[in-house]
Amino acid sequence: MENKDPIEEAQRYVANAEEVIQKANYDPELKSYTDSKYIKAAGDYLWKGCLIALDAVFHVRTGKGRPSIDKYKMAVAKRDKKLLNSVSIGYETMHLYMGYDGNRSKKVCDAGFEYATDIIDHCAMLLPKTVCA
Repeated sequence: MENKDPIEEAQRYVANAEEVIQKANYDPELKSYTDSKYIKAAGDYLWKGCLIALDAVFHVRTGKGRPSIDKYKMAVAKRDKKLLNSVSIGYETMHLYMGYDGNRSKKVCDAGFEYATDIIDHCAMLLPKTVCA
């Protein structure tokens, strides 16, 4: 599936996260989900989708080893301050609060989905410019 459009692939990860979070059982009285296991999985899917979109535009994955969040931030900062803000906050929300901590707050989870969509959509706008360059 390497020939797949990276933005479509990133959006597929968001769709998978939406399916997974439904299993977390939302409690409207508590305004939170009851099972953090699914929150962690959804956060991981969201962040991985963002990385696919970011990699397509910024080509951070060069050289040996895994790129750190700092490499992504540096690459994005050179080109787009608005996207940098979304990446910074999105990383904390999706990867740390959801993915690691399993934060069950509906507001946190909703924010994770919003940041993922913002980052992927922003990368989609930038991608044709990088292809033409």
